[in-house]
Amino acid sequence: MSIENKAVQIVSDFLAASMAPDPVKAATYMSSDVRITFTGGRVMPSATEITAFNAARYNWVKKELGQFDWTEHADHTVVYSNGTLYGEWPDGRSFSGNRYLDRFEVRNGKITRMDVWNDSAEWILVPAIAKP
Repeated sequence: MSIENKAVQIVSDFLAASMAPDPVKAATYMSSDVRITFTGGRVMPSATEITAFNAARYNWVKKELGQFDWTEHADHTVVYSNGTLYGEWPDGRSFSGNRYLDRFEVRNGKITRMDVWNDSAEWILVPAIAKP
């Protein structure tokens, strides 16, 4: 993947560290006052909390990165990352094709806001709609 935008590279590097999972390295891409909101409106104070949340929801989870889109604003860049999640639920069932969309705001070389949406909650409630 060729990335020509610096903010997109920051987000891409953050996602790679997050999937390792290496929350310490992931945190280096975030500002100290980052605002993170996950599915269901869950506010997370740090990259460490993201890793803890995912560890409780999945045996393991990774992202199949899709495309990155971005738009420049006067004082920040908004970056969207979309693709699918794959992994294993706590009961051992594998899954793939779980759509996600992440929205990031990058200011002065750091992620200052992250919003996360995916199909996991729906798939947990109604497993029959998941397509393995």
